[in-house]
Amino acid sequence: MSTKARATVRDLRRVNRGAVLRRLFLQGSLNRVALAQLTGLSSGSVTNVTAALLEEGLISEVGLEESDGGRPRVLLQVDPDFGAAIGVEVGETCIRVEAFDLRMQVVAAVEVPMHPQHHEAEVVIDQIIVAIEKLQAQFSGEGRRLLGVGVAVPGIVAEHDGQSRVHAPNIGWRDVPLEAMIRQRVHLPVFADNGAKALGQAEMWLGAGRGASHAVVALWGTGVGAAIFTNGTIYRGSASSAGEWGHTSIVAGGKRCRCGGAGCIEAYIGGGALLEEWYRTDPAAYPLSDPDSEEWVDAFLKAARSNEAAGAALDQAATYFGVGAANLVNMFNPEKIIIGGWLGLKLGPSMLSRIRKDVQQQALEYTASRVSIEVGQLGAEAVALGASTLVVDELLANGGTPPVIGAAKHQKRSLS
Repeated sequence: MSTKARATVRDLRRVNRGAVLRRLFLQGSLNRVALAQLTGLSSGSVTNVTAALLEEGLISEVGLEESDGGRPRVLLQVDPDFGAAIGVEVGETCIRVEAFDLRMQVVAAVEVPMHPQHHEAEVVIDQIIVAIEKLQAQFSGEGRRLLGVGVAVPGIVAEHDGQSRVHAPNIGWRDVPLEAMIRQRVHLPVFADNGAKALGQAEMWLGAGRGASHAVVALWGTGVGAAIFTNGTIYRGSASSAGEWGHTSIVAGGKRCRCGGAGCIEAYIGGGALLEEWYRTDPAAYPLSDPDSEEWVDAFLKAARSNEAAGAALDQAATYFGVGAANLVNMFNPEKIIIGGWLGLKLGPSMLSRIRKDVQQQALEYTASRVSIEVGQLGAEAVALGASTLVVDELLANGGTPPVIGAAKHQKRSLS
């Protein structure tokens, strides 16, 4: 057999293995007949693929289910203990470093008490590496495998000459070779992406976006961004910077935004802007010792229930979000808009009816009637979880072969 033919067979085997693994990962336990139907593979191919995956420990048998008149069918699932992926969230005001098994449950975490915007990039990255090394020591002692590290950052991750570099001016990062800096110290595969995109992938795989092909996942926190999915695939744009929804203008000549523009959505509903508006309009509001903490949101919500000025500030934020969401509906025609991020998770439930009303009023009637708007389901760990899926995505794309340092990254896959 020629080298080209061997490569073709090897590629086909990888694709078939990846198709089976992806279905099991995204849909849970399935029998072989269902896998053949869902993947389009022959029953013989599914039998061969699952036999190999069972032998390698990537999947396991988890019971039986009744069939129509025949023998019970064996259920298969991705083995959660095959390996773990580390997810790192670099927010503007916090860092999370957590390890997830292949059930995407947190199995270990290290606290990093640092605000990235207050420190140089090298200092922040060094502390992230220290946290990763602690997890490595723990997993090594337990005899468990680490598959790699995913990092979500509040900025653009762009490829330059085959190397990714991070541009995150809100935390003072410019042209930072983040992946390489971490990889050189921890000797694990490292994958970085924008925080909103990581959050979006987590919600689409495991949360409120499951089952949707066209969706927008909004990250609402200190900053504001979005992940846009079309036909199950994230839209990145020519320089991987698509989704900077927070820096689209909703007020011509409006408030100056920290990006340098004017009238940006973030300048009106970003964490700092919202806190500033509450203080400005409500004489009863009292400055907190740490405006970067998330605690003020609870005080704001409490005040809004009994204080007219705080209530008006909350309503105004809902209106701005709703108008911005209506723009997304008109431009992208999504099935779902999902509200995530630490601020979105806290404010979203109390704002949903107002946001939906504004979308109905501002968006085109036909498209507005066909979009659902809801709050994300994955909680505070959603961005770190999304970062860990960057590693898992490579594992699935490789057909179950763990990522290796220096290997070319696979093109991001659709959810199907």
